[in-house]
Amino acid sequence: MKIILVFLFIAPLALSARAEKDYSSLDSAASPETKSRFAMLDDVRILANGLLQLGHGLKDFVHKTKGQMNDIFQKLYIFDRSFYELSLQTSEIKEEEEQLKQTTARLQINNEEMKNLSQEMNLKIEDLIQNKIQLQEQVWGLEDKVTKLAIIHPSVQETEEISSLKAFVEQQDNHIKQLLKIVEDQHVQLDRQHDQIMELEDKLNHIELQELAENSFTGEQMEPEAVPSSVRNATVVTHKSEGAAPDCTALYNSGMRLSGIYTIKPNGSEAFDVYCEMKFGSSWTVIQKRVDGSLDFNQTWDAYANGFGDLNEEFWLGLNKTYSITKQGDYILRIELQDWKDNKRFIEYAFSLGGLETNYTLQLSRISGSIPNALPEQTELRFSTADRDLDTINDFNCPENYLGGWWHSECEETNLNGKYVTPRSKGRLDRRKGLYWKPKKGRYYLLKSTKIMIHPTDLKSFDWIAQPDGF
Repeated sequence: MKIILVFLFIAPLALSARAEKDYSSLDSAASPETKSRFAMLDDVRILANGLLQLGHGLKDFVHKTKGQMNDIFQKLYIFDRSFYELSLQTSEIKEEEEQLKQTTARLQINNEEMKNLSQEMNLKIEDLIQNKIQLQEQVWGLEDKVTKLAIIHPSVQETEEISSLKAFVEQQDNHIKQLLKIVEDQHVQLDRQHDQIMELEDKLNHIELQELAENSFTGEQMEPEAVPSSVRNATVVTHKSEGAAPDCTALYNSGMRLSGIYTIKPNGSEAFDVYCEMKFGSSWTVIQKRVDGSLDFNQTWDAYANGFGDLNEEFWLGLNKTYSITKQGDYILRIELQDWKDNKRFIEYAFSLGGLETNYTLQLSRISGSIPNALPEQTELRFSTADRDLDTINDFNCPENYLGGWWHSECEETNLNGKYVTPRSKGRLDRRKGLYWKPKKGRYYLLKSTKIMIHPTDLKSFDWIAQPDGF
């Protein structure tokens, strides 16, 4: 296109110059041959100049086109390489899925065999029970005869009968031992099958977590919610009184029935605000709440000690405040969980919390719940943060790698203060850094919301009467 434009620009100039020289040659009669030669030289010079400019333009165009083609080839190479790597990853995933399917089929066969073995074991146990009953009856008869022998001297026939019964008892005892060994072998096999099933579930959950769509509590017992009607739409209510109560339960006992922010003053502590949730015929003090990931829980030791966040949204009440409440008596710790399919579960513990001198050591003992336990029981768990890790294992900083302060034991993957992860996130997820509930034997539960609350076990000790203003 550029070549055509240059030619169209040069051609008129050459023609016009030639025409002027022709006209001037007609008007001038002197030396026609000399003028004709000069005119031809001028034409050649003009044409050569035009061709030179045309060559330069063509050269620039060729260089520019060549650079563009090189860029296109480079992008095509990058695209081909990316497509090749993606194909390899897809092939690996398909191979893993095929292996898991084969493993599942084998486990199903083993499960059928286990069922058959269990039926055989049940039949043998029934036979054992029948033999035990018969043996017991014979032993009773033997006891009667022994009692009689203690009174009178036994005859030869009775002595032989006693020997026969003794041999029978020994035979039955050996038979019982054999049956018990069979039962033990069956139990060992059942445990082995259970471990294989657990491993398979972990592998399947590992693939499911790449899509984050299958993690839910579906199929388990739902948590019974008994929320009074007065609780709804009351989350932004703030209540203050001159004579602050020592606990949310004391507020409920005094007649408060609306969930919201209240000022309390535990014994021996300064007054501070807490969120009281009125439910189940009492009031619970909320010490942690997560609903949408709007608050970063990867905080420092001081932040976890003093608390952070908004009591009407996401927050951590603070270890100092929680300890000032729980040191007044015995408390229950309740954890409420919700997955991304809006299924709700809960678990409750009897617990004790130490003060700063113990690094807020936590001890738990499960009471009840609708989800398997995922926290160590009867173990002293010390609170740790990224800037103050108290449970470094093999130079592995749990809070730093799990993104959030928590009562870590052996860097387990259950951390309700971890990074908030939403489904369908781009890239492969790191389960250690997500908001999960992971029982010791079981799959991962990806969580949408969490709530941790405390409640005293002795309600009468928290009776309190609100004081009028100015008291």
